Amino acid sequence: MTWTYDLTTLIGQVRLLIADNDIVPITDAHFSDEELQVFLTMAGSDTYMAAALALQSWAGFLSSTADSEHIGDYSYSKKQVANKLELADKYLAASGSGPVADWAEMDLETYGDV
Repeated sequence: MTWTYDLTTLIGQVRLLIADNDIVPITDAHFSDEELQVFLTMAGSDTYMAAALALQSWAGFLSSTADSEHIGDYSYSKKQVANKLELADKYLAASGSGPVADWAEMDLETYGDV
């Protein structure tokens, strides 16, 4: 497993979008590069869609922890799950804003006579 933060790569861009950019030490990062690559593959290299998938996954992980804590006179509530899902929804709305297919790259010759 590797952990990098290079904004010239799609993995680095997804890390930026999901705020998973604290990779030193590597235990501070939630996702490895390989895990982020899976999201990118699932999303067809759409960084906003990959970020949304990563945030949904992260929210699922966080939902297994307590939503609030009360210790003596001190208490707090965590809205991390709701915040990540809200951001994921925004990225889903932004994803696919480009062309669905790039006609310049399509090679119709490979299909032969149909």
